[in-house]
Amino acid sequence: MTRQNPTGVATTRRQLLRGGAATVGAAALSMPFIRRAAAQEKPSEIIVRAWGGAWGEALQAGVADSFTAETGIAVRFDYTEDNEIRPKIWAAIDQGRVPPIHVNWDTSTNATISAQRGVTVPLDDLPNLEGLLPVAKPAGMEGWPFVNTYSYVYVCAYRDEAFPDGPPTSWKVLLDPKFKGRIALYDDGIGFTPINVIVGGGTAADIPDNMEAGWEFYRLLKAQEPLLGEDPDFTTWFQQGEIDVACTISVNARAAKQSGIAVSWTVPEEGCKLDTDGLWVPKNLPENEEYWAKQFVNHALSRDAQEKWCSLLGLPPVYPGLEPPEDLVGDPAYPTTPEDYARLVQIPSPVLVEHQQEWFTKFNEIMQG
Repeated sequence: MTRQNPTGVATTRRQLLRGGAATVGAAALSMPFIRRAAAQEKPSEIIVRAWGGAWGEALQAGVADSFTAETGIAVRFDYTEDNEIRPKIWAAIDQGRVPPIHVNWDTSTNATISAQRGVTVPLDDLPNLEGLLPVAKPAGMEGWPFVNTYSYVYVCAYRDEAFPDGPPTSWKVLLDPKFKGRIALYDDGIGFTPINVIVGGGTAADIPDNMEAGWEFYRLLKAQEPLLGEDPDFTTWFQQGEIDVACTISVNARAAKQSGIAVSWTVPEEGCKLDTDGLWVPKNLPENEEYWAKQFVNHALSRDAQEKWCSLLGLPPVYPGLEPPEDLVGDPAYPTTPEDYARLVQIPSPVLVEHQQEWFTKFNEIMQG
């Protein structure tokens, strides 16, 4: 899955504008782990699969640098795309070889696919799992085959000039005739499916077994002639005044606003879809390398690392009680409390693994029909 950097160049996954950086000192490997590490020979480096651009820079500054300072172990990033490296990891494990990386920074949906295949090392014994927000735990999974490290929200972004009376309160605004040809969605419906079920009159309980209310909403929405695209398109469309309202990841709307475009965003009454990314360790590593790979993940969950990493990303951490970047304080798309998360819709990753391709296909069938 390709991430986009703040310039819109497709070298990273979701478009991201770096927020302010918090100062971080040497952080938070658990001391009992440090003592037990005496029996584990340190490798000279560990290899972490990462997204490039500003995403990789945030991981370097927020997690890798302080891990190296604390342990003396260098961290090298492998920028192979997540969907490309997955079969290489699987093949190595199937053939009894050492996998090409020590830690995979992955979407939670893709991490679930690997966990279901049985190629991930259990992380249940990591000390820094204790006390994390519930969103850190992979939904619908037993134990901790991976750990979610932050969340992100697909918001209702809107051009300020088009909404002089305040933000839209419902996603049904997408059907307002005055916005025909001036709304935008992702070209596969990601981020809005399955919210469309609730908007169409169904409930969260209907997902995934009864999606018809959502498909009917898409049929109505097709008549509005929505623009369909990927992350860089949303900022361009807003910048050129081509759209008034869109469903897009919050960092895209923030990037547009910070570049001087008069754009805001909101969480309508039906809610917004929340997704997560995470970290996991592949099986078949030498014992000492697996140990230190797990310590990298443990370190990424520490207070100091979470504070700096997620501040740079502009995304909500899984460590509780951290202050958001100044421009995101009180933002409903930057959840920090259980009440904030209750307004959002999170679909368990196993459900997404089973149904997401089917949803993409149905979306395209309706929009292209």
